[in-house]
Amino acid sequence: QVQMVESGGGLVQAGGSLRLSCVVSGGTFSTYAMGWFRQAPGKEREFVAGINWSGGSTVYADSVKGRFTISRDNAETTVYLQMTSLKPEDTAVYYCAADQRAAPRTRTNDYLYWGQGTQVTVSS
Repeated sequence: QVQMVESGGGLVQAGGSLRLSCVVSGGTFSTYAMGWFRQAPGKEREFVAGINWSGGSTVYADSVKGRFTISRDNAETTVYLQMTSLKPEDTAVYYCAADQRAAPRTRTNDYLYWGQGTQVTVSS
C-alpha cells in the first residue's frame, strides 16, 4: 500500500516562497515518476510539475515555468516543490502523485497514487 503525505502549505504574500514536501512510503519510490498537481475552487485539477525516477528529467506547466522547481531525494523517498515569486492565482490545494512508469507525465489519469493535498494560499 503506497501512502503519500504532503506538507509545507500555508498562507504567503504575493512574491513570497514556499517549499512543499511529499513523503512516500510503502512502494518503490525510486522507480516512480512523480508529479505535482493543483486544484483551485471550482476548477479542474491541473498539472504543475513532473520529475522522472532519477531526477534527471523534469517538466513544468507554462504557468509555473521559471518560478517553481521540482526535485526528489530517493534516499528519503521524498519529492519537493520549491515555489517562488508566488502569485494569487497559485492559490490551490496542491497534490503529489506517483506513476509507476519512469518518465513524468502531465495528465491526472496517468498517475496511480495520490496524496491528500496541502493548501497553498497566496494573498495579494
